[in-house]
Amino acid sequence: MEAVTFGVLGAVTAGRGPDVLALKGPRHRAVLARLILARRRVVPVARLVEDLWEAPPPRAVGAVRTFVGDLRRALEPDRPPRAPARLLVTEGPGYALRAAPDAVDAWRFEAAITEADRLPAAQAPERLRAALGEWRGPAYAEFGAEDWARGERSRLTELRLRAVERRAELLVELGRAAEAVPDLDAHLTEHPWREESWRLLALALYRTGRQADALAVLRRARALLAGRLGIDPGPRLRRLEAGILAQDPDLDPPGEPADAAARLWARTTEAYDRTVAAGARARLESTVGLLRGLAVTGGGGLEAAREHRMTAVQAAEETGDAELTARVIGAYDVPANWTRGDDPELARRIVAAAERTLAALPEDPTADTARCRLLATVALESRGVRSPRGPRAAAEAEEIARRLDDPALLAFALNGVFMQSCTRAGLAPRRDAIGAELTALGARHGLVNHEVLGHLIRLQARAALADLTAADAHARAVDRLAERHERPLVGVFTSWYRALREAVSADASDASSDASDASSDASGGSHDSAEAAYRSAAARLDGAGMPGLERGLLPLALLGLRLARGRPARVDPRADWGPYRPWAEPFALLAEGRDTEARGALRALPEPPPDLLYEALCCAEAAVALGLGDRPALRRTYDRLLPAAGELAGAGSGLLTFGPVDGWLAAIRRALDA
Repeated sequence: MEAVTFGVLGAVTAGRGPDVLALKGPRHRAVLARLILARRRVVPVARLVEDLWEAPPPRAVGAVRTFVGDLRRALEPDRPPRAPARLLVTEGPGYALRAAPDAVDAWRFEAAITEADRLPAAQAPERLRAALGEWRGPAYAEFGAEDWARGERSRLTELRLRAVERRAELLVELGRAAEAVPDLDAHLTEHPWREESWRLLALALYRTGRQADALAVLRRARALLAGRLGIDPGPRLRRLEAGILAQDPDLDPPGEPADAAARLWARTTEAYDRTVAAGARARLESTVGLLRGLAVTGGGGLEAAREHRMTAVQAAEETGDAELTARVIGAYDVPANWTRGDDPELARRIVAAAERTLAALPEDPTADTARCRLLATVALESRGVRSPRGPRAAAEAEEIARRLDDPALLAFALNGVFMQSCTRAGLAPRRDAIGAELTALGARHGLVNHEVLGHLIRLQARAALADLTAADAHARAVDRLAERHERPLVGVFTSWYRALREAVSADASDASSDASDASSDASGGSHDSAEAAYRSAAARLDGAGMPGLERGLLPLALLGLRLARGRPARVDPRADWGPYRPWAEPFALLAEGRDTEARGALRALPEPPPDLLYEALCCAEAAVALGLGDRPALRRTYDRLLPAAGELAGAGSGLLTFGPVDGWLAAIRRALDA
């Protein structure tokens, strides 16, 4: 069953997957909101009574217990009678909501703001955009008048306003001032007293060549502040106005793009501007071609292509021509070998556009190529999402491509099939076959990008199958192709593979040391070299433009390195665990001796997402279950891992490993037999 998620950035809600849970009356939602606000801490019953009623009725405590009971039935409908609650728990004098760190929209929002501060400037605006997308309305909307909610509402609102301004500031600094203008305009309509927003809007307008508009904005700000508050603009606004009037060179936009990716992006934006201005459909398609070329350059190029792809799709949809829209969506056939997306919200919007276009295409064999590309896009963009639609779309795309006997179309469709090949453990042989076909197709028909993809997929699959000799050969082959055809992102993956290789070698060294009763120094040295290799590989991700790969990867790799050697887990809860935090949290609780909370966190874990780290996360769950002796969790992880017997857990990623699956299965069997 999917984990329960909670929303407080708007009306207070709870949901499971796409379904909104019925929470009965306003006081039920008030209890839930008050527990969420406590951030997993216990709220005494007496405090709940005080917060819910100005003048508590005689049976207020009983009423609170009734509300809690109703909430538990809504949140955990399958919990057996008299079984202890795992989510809304009773502890000491009150109750606590043990929601996962990423289960509450406000907590995700704050984590994303913190993460954006650590990202390179070029990556931060997109992270802030995604964070701001969590908001549906005022925080704790229906409880605005409650004293207990007032401070948290103000704090979250201020964080949101600062995030809007920080994103605008970054866009202006990055030479993308035009993108900042619409959001700042809307922002100031709701919050006209924010002087920093007036300054940023004026500067953005000036840097886009709209000097008169910039001055008009500053004069509007002056009139508003003086007319309604009786104050003059602050020094930063005054300095900006003086600088604009003097045409101060320090206010000019950043310099012209210097690197190849930036030059290509300049061509892309120029082509798009012409397209929109002239309504030229052919140029709209050529713009997507430029975006596709930009994406394979990596770094800022990949990020820029991702950011502006949806703009081209929207422009195509506005024409009302389904076949043109299908070509624009399907033209972005950039090969992908990582099964977790960089921008889930963008992926969702692309899938929605593809589905709308599929429904609008004529039921005609002449539309089969467009239909195939749309289906392959749905499969690719649904990566890492547990839904029957992705695998079904991949299978349909493959069937059409094989029937049409089009090599390029088949390569695109097979990429979608690969993305949907992680629905359970033990599917490395299937991925190996996909990689072999892609490699042959690419070599035979000059499809370099898909030949590269095929080698990377086979590297991952052979590593999973513990055939490291073959994986080494694919690493060498793909490095040669990358050098010859200037594919810089390939080096990121092969550097991580070599770190994985070092980790496996260190495992073998440790085993040899144990067998010969050697001193622990040798194994410690091998562990240190593997850790250094992982850290070196992680450094190559900085600026690579792949947050879906980067977030949480290094701490997860280091956790696997320790667990593969039977060493105690060391989990720093302050590290950026990204999407893997739910699997890290139980280790941190165990280390603090909070076994009951660790058991609750273990039982709240969802099934790992259908991606290349499925087996690794199963092993992480098994390690906690072994530490707690939790038999249901042990049986669950055993059943999930069994199809991958004989493999190296996590090595199917080509990036990290938790050691042999057989070792985990044996440890689980021993624990269950004890």
